[in-house]
Amino acid sequence: MSESSAPRTHGILRPRGGSLGEVERVVAADAVPAGAQPGDALADEARISSILAEFARTMLTDFPIQRIVDQLVQRIVGALPITAAGVTLIEPGVTPHYLAASDAHALRFEQLQSELGEGPCLTSFASGEPTAVPDLARDTRYPSFGPAALAAGMAAVFTFPLRHDAGPLGALDLYRDVPGPLDPQAQAAAQTLADVAAAYILNARAREESARVADGFREQSLHDTLTGLPNRVLLKERLERASARAQRTHGAAAVLFVDLDHFKRVNDSHGHHAGDELLVAVAERLAGLVRPGDTLARVSGDEFVFLCEDLRDTRDADVVIRRIEAAFTRPFELPELSLAVSASVGIAYSGAGERVTDNLVIEADRAMYQAKRLGGATHQVLDLRASRVGLASDQLEADVRAALDTDQLAVAYQPIVRAADGQLKGVEALMRWTHPDRGPISPHAAIAAAERIGAIDSLGGWVLTRSCEDWLGWTTAHPDLALDLSVNVSGRQLMARDYPGTLERVLDSTGMDPQALVLEVTEGILLEESGRIVRTLAAIRDLGVRLALDDFGTGFCSLTYLRRFPIDIVKIDQSFVAEMGTDPASGAIVEAIARLAHVLNLSVTAEGVETEEQRAGVLDVGCDLAQGYLFARPMAAADLAARLERPDGVGAGAYRVASPPR
Repeated sequence: MSESSAPRTHGILRPRGGSLGEVERVVAADAVPAGAQPGDALADEARISSILAEFARTMLTDFPIQRIVDQLVQRIVGALPITAAGVTLIEPGVTPHYLAASDAHALRFEQLQSELGEGPCLTSFASGEPTAVPDLARDTRYPSFGPAALAAGMAAVFTFPLRHDAGPLGALDLYRDVPGPLDPQAQAAAQTLADVAAAYILNARAREESARVADGFREQSLHDTLTGLPNRVLLKERLERASARAQRTHGAAAVLFVDLDHFKRVNDSHGHHAGDELLVAVAERLAGLVRPGDTLARVSGDEFVFLCEDLRDTRDADVVIRRIEAAFTRPFELPELSLAVSASVGIAYSGAGERVTDNLVIEADRAMYQAKRLGGATHQVLDLRASRVGLASDQLEADVRAALDTDQLAVAYQPIVRAADGQLKGVEALMRWTHPDRGPISPHAAIAAAERIGAIDSLGGWVLTRSCEDWLGWTTAHPDLALDLSVNVSGRQLMARDYPGTLERVLDSTGMDPQALVLEVTEGILLEESGRIVRTLAAIRDLGVRLALDDFGTGFCSLTYLRRFPIDIVKIDQSFVAEMGTDPASGAIVEAIARLAHVLNLSVTAEGVETEEQRAGVLDVGCDLAQGYLFARPMAAADLAARLERPDGVGAGAYRVASPPR
């Protein structure tokens, strides 16, 4: 067979089954008569390939539908033997609407089919198959559209459905000003472009819907549902903003941590409804004290935080402190009673130009507890710089080092269960430190001290190694036990040189199965030097270790981060779970997190489940796993080992309460 008469082979990309994720290469052979020129009534393969390449590049970007479809109809005119092109979208029971047209003539033809209620576009939509009208003058199927199109100068129309599994979205319409059929190759290319356009439209619609849901979720998650004040999420954003401003303007900042005295007595004596009314009244009164540019947030039950920026000196904050104390000298008038309430206030300052971080809130919290120990109804000031000296003088930092060398540290384990039936699925390792003189030391204080003296790698490494050893003991004793081990990792650890290498050495030395290990990270970590963090997290995943995003909803994180970082599990913060039964918005937020996480193929764990109603609630909205006091408090390794020995210690119902889910 001579070269001029050989079958001509061309390749086109087509989505398989309308899916964006699977693309097959379709090779077709069309006999081209000897002497035929490449442009004679045939698709221009180079231009078709270019159009498809553009689609491939934009499939996963944020290009709007209109822009990409406009490009399609403009470029297809040069790639196929046609005069004009248009795209029309159709929904059942809704008037068809054109989406794009290559020129004014094509626009008019698209509008004609909609206005007249007939035309090849509607036929293709109804049948799901291409429709060819090679000669409008001879075709009798469209008594209204045909003559109108002929009068406008068009002689032939070819339509190709925008196909997907649930039925066509609309049609790609091709127009010619001379009668005659389209070459089979051109028809195949046109249908391929229509299929790819349909896939892109579906993808873009899903992306836009996800963005709308995410925006709505984020807006809800920025404010406390009871008082309407900014919550921890927004406070952390304001802290970041304050830090940038302080470094830019060399200004100072202060955090005032306000905690109501004896608030539990209000709930116990007058009921939680009265407690909520009091919190709303307190929020309204405190909101009137906020200076322009400052922030007042409710961070938990009866705790409020003022963030004061651009301070010239501490006297600016003193004004706010006096106003807060004055605000609590008057009783709060509630609908059914009047309550006199006092508050303890802790204050922490940052120096001029210093970073404003969560540590400032922690220091203010510590100062507030000093005020509590003095009897309440007062304030205590803790300067962050002086605090560092104080911490050194009281040996806390030195005690961290000593704790690593003695028997002061331990690991407790809180079960993580399947929400549906209480079956044990994993445990979270929690560090415990019992000081010989001070008694129990909070994990937050211990970690903060360890980070300040550069001992966090040693502390975190000890917890990881001990928990891996304990896991090996349980699984050796119970070979059929499928148990995940979750261990918290700080940002400082992840930022250390070659943390993945350190992790690998622990896995090797302890015999820990990497596929059973889950490292829990917080949202703030994802914001720090994201390029380096991405590489570190990817290296961890390469070891087979999974990653969980802890306390989701309390930081800056959005769905963008869930897509960008290699996260496997989302853990919903207990603050949302706690309010599910009393606040519909919190339930909606938990449901939105669960739904969107599942779209991204992530598992969802609800934290802080303390009642059967909360368990039923998180199960109803799609949470896979749960942990909290309802199922079990953190327990020592030996206690967990004893629990595993029980006949009912592992399987379905092991941690299930008596009443069934709703």
